[in-house]
Amino acid sequence: MKKHIFFLLCGAVVLTACQNKALPDPRKDSSHFVTLSTAVPDVILEIRYFSTYNFVGERIDGYVQPTALITKEAGAALKAVSDDVKAQGYRLKVYDAYRPQKAVDHFVRWAADLQATQMKPCFYPDLDKSVLFEQEYIMEYSGHTRGSTVDLTLFDMRTEKEVDMGGTFDWFGPESHPDFCGNPETGEYTGDNSASPAGRSITPEQFSNRMILRQAMLRHGFKPLSSEWWHFTLREEPYPDTYFTFPVKQLD
Repeated sequence: MKKHIFFLLCGAVVLTACQNKALPDPRKDSSHFVTLSTAVPDVILEIRYFSTYNFVGERIDGYVQPTALITKEAGAALKAVSDDVKAQGYRLKVYDAYRPQKAVDHFVRWAADLQATQMKPCFYPDLDKSVLFEQEYIMEYSGHTRGSTVDLTLFDMRTEKEVDMGGTFDWFGPESHPDFCGNPETGEYTGDNSASPAGRSITPEQFSNRMILRQAMLRHGFKPLSSEWWHFTLREEPYPDTYFTFPVKQLD
């Protein structure tokens, strides 16, 4: 009887120890991701948040190396996009893909500091910084953190230059909207620039260039964002409710 009691007590101790052991945090798990240049060998990377040329003006927290990560599913879809545009004479140029929550937190802190405006002339000259939260240019959570969103443009292999999209990546304003000066559903250029507070405009060619990128992304399973011509998310993203926290660095 004493032996049975001893084994019961030991079992209870083991069970309690297992229950008290913390489960792995799925937000820290990068095993479902791939280095973007591995998934899409033809991609050109210009990781703006690893550099100081971005709307904050300094390297962003969480970007340990100048590389890009993406979920395996989004990487496979982006490879199809790359093959598509390559046949048209272009390559994909990526500014950002997976973005750790630490980076988003950095954006939030920066937006709350109304004195930090050194990059205003480059990225938000028509806006007072105090409206960035209100107008949702800065938010506490980003779709990028779920791992299947990418910010990108086209590179012309004939001219060996970035394609002219009529505006820079991360420009805060209606000029970045896909429907600026045209109808993205039909691809028709209208020239309507009434939304621009400074009367800015884009040409028919610049609008057409935006549509080349957009249509290729849509053909291969990505969905657009109504406020940024460069931003696309995999329509069937595998982790729609997980905001990952591991840093951006080359995966083994």
